[in-house]
Amino acid sequence: MHYSIWSILQQGFRGGRGWVRAWRAPVPQKSYDMIIVGGGGHGLATAYYLASQYGITNIAVLEKGWIGGGNVGRNTTIIRSNYLLPGNEGFYELSLKLWEGLEQDINFNAMVSQRGILNLFHSDNERDAAARRGNSMILHGADAELLDAAALRKLCPFLNFDNARFPLKGALLQKRGGTVRHDAVAWGYARGADRLGVDIIQNCEVTDFIIKNGCCNGVETTKGKILANKVGVAVAGSSGRVMAKAGLRLPIESHVLQAFVSEGLKPILPQVITYGAGHFYISQSDKGGLVFGGDIDGYNSYAQRGNLPVVEHVTEGGMALMPMIGKARLLRMWGGLMDMSMDGSPFIDRTPITGLYFNGGWCYGGFKATPASGWCFAHLLATDEAHAVARAYRLDRFKTGAVIDEKGAGAQANLH
Repeated sequence: MHYSIWSILQQGFRGGRGWVRAWRAPVPQKSYDMIIVGGGGHGLATAYYLASQYGITNIAVLEKGWIGGGNVGRNTTIIRSNYLLPGNEGFYELSLKLWEGLEQDINFNAMVSQRGILNLFHSDNERDAAARRGNSMILHGADAELLDAAALRKLCPFLNFDNARFPLKGALLQKRGGTVRHDAVAWGYARGADRLGVDIIQNCEVTDFIIKNGCCNGVETTKGKILANKVGVAVAGSSGRVMAKAGLRLPIESHVLQAFVSEGLKPILPQVITYGAGHFYISQSDKGGLVFGGDIDGYNSYAQRGNLPVVEHVTEGGMALMPMIGKARLLRMWGGLMDMSMDGSPFIDRTPITGLYFNGGWCYGGFKATPASGWCFAHLLATDEAHAVARAYRLDRFKTGAVIDEKGAGAQANLH
């Protein structure tokens, strides 16, 4: 059914008895034109754009758990395109533009809130780096504004400007950045893909790939064998484990990234704020909770749970930046699996196995990249050609030396 103000009023008069399920629960077919392994934001977006942009609807999305149970529902909801390097900025600007029209496109309230994002800087050198990044953003068609300390103080008087070690000198502002309701993105893309005929199959884990003579012809799953002409893999922190089933070793490590939510508070935080000195980022949800996070856990892990030393580390960064939050109570926390590449940038590429494609290595950029990731992965699967803004995201870039080292955000401590 189509969602609108009229359907809400109509269902209100009916006592809500006319609502239908957002998506079906189909039985897997024996074969499809394409299979997407991974029912997170990137996999669902890929299936949606394959159907809506290329007319390919004979698709199965295979999710080992439930829709919204992975990283797409375990993040701090921030969207932005404030990158520096040519290999990244054009891609993330495309993603932000897709975010801006997403709710109308998928007919679902994803709660897109372009409240602005501030990247703080603490020295003259950092100011120059922020100015350089802002200029690169503008050259790529994004928006950017450099604020001095006085302008920043006017926007956010509650920040600790006189921190002895990291005084605040100003910020780089992107007004079009903001937040989106994370699990609503998964639900919206799932519903949109289902409406176009895509089969979304939950609780269906891929156990192996069917590969003959260097060609992938389908997958083995906990619900049986499923054949396909092409298989795309978008499984975030499980990338290494899943692609190993195809005999491929990726330049990726998996780490836990924790996110936190405080008790509900009155509106105190108008923008998204990122604190580079302590790697702390924070926003306030529509329900009043402060949503924040920081560094990844340094230990390799596939566990979706937190670690108390990281809780201390992240909250110390928050207290250094915003002492006023010290009395707020922590309501809940969770962990997402980060597929950390060695240069901090992702991959959207064909693999050496014909018919097998890979999308992963998103590090901290996974959620904000969701629309563009799906758009570009769909383009690759449909045309066998890399999209113009994703040509740098090749799997062989470490062999050729064409790395995209945005800010030293790789998987290891010396790269991070």
